Amino acid sequence: MAELPQPPAQSKAIVFVRRSASTLFLWALVTSIFMSRYTWAFLALIAVLAIVATVEFFQMLRAAEVKCFSRFGILLSAIYSGILYFNFMRGENEVSFAVDALALLIVLAGAFTLQLRHPIHGLESLTGVATTLLGFVYMPFLFNFTARITFIVPDTARVAGVVGEHGAFLLLWLLAVTKFTDMGAYIVGSMIGRHKMIPHVSPGKTWEGFGGALVFSQIAACGFYALFPAQLFFFQKWSHVAFLGILLAVLAVIGDLAESVVKRALHAKDSGKMLPGIGGSLDLIDSICFTAPALYFYLKWVLLPNS
Repeated sequence: MAELPQPPAQSKAIVFVRRSASTLFLWALVTSIFMSRYTWAFLALIAVLAIVATVEFFQMLRAAEVKCFSRFGILLSAIYSGILYFNFMRGENEVSFAVDALALLIVLAGAFTLQLRHPIHGLESLTGVATTLLGFVYMPFLFNFTARITFIVPDTARVAGVVGEHGAFLLLWLLAVTKFTDMGAYIVGSMIGRHKMIPHVSPGKTWEGFGGALVFSQIAACGFYALFPAQLFFFQKWSHVAFLGILLAVLAVIGDLAESVVKRALHAKDSGKMLPGIGGSLDLIDSICFTAPALYFYLKWVLLPNS
């Protein structure tokens, strides 16, 4: 595949300014929602990011003339997200994984059903099914673990329609660790990055940037835990915080590289143009799609097994 043209060196400052402005705007938005603590505000932000990212994914596929059942994938993603949010709005702390299993069955059976309308043309006949399933699992399924995380910690003082303090701080902690990882990789890699990490996937990623990602993730993980020990009591001890900081940092980098694989395979520079300097919604949430499920299962199986 031909290499994508690299932007001129003089544009780096402009990209940095735009990226910084978008980052500040996003953190201001997240902070305002965090301060409001309204359940609908948390879920609305998650919904917008998940659905827009799903639309962007299918648009990239169609632009690259890759077969997919985009309308079906987007519709099912919206319905699945709506079912999750409806249950959380009713005050439930958990949504049965039977809902997930049913959704996966529907997307797979539905994609094959749609394929039955078309003649068989080699691997192309499986491509439509595979890309539709990937579009559902990649964004709405994985990213919606952020919603599950928000309500996983039991909170006896929780008020209907308001996110509990522990859930709100847990989500903020996840976002901080994930985005500090991205920021550390970007800043350190831009300043001193010399040794390419995986140049055939992402020419800009360096091992120095990866080291910066690990350091920044620990700063966020341990820093937030030190500042808010009561709100993050469920972490129990520093060893869990430090381990999760490393685990999420590695997964955030993998998530970022996974999107790079998608974009390079589809010859796309960014998933969209929603955020200047960052790109689209998928460019924003790619790493969270991997870190949110990992944090959820660690909490579910290690820290809160009896909740």
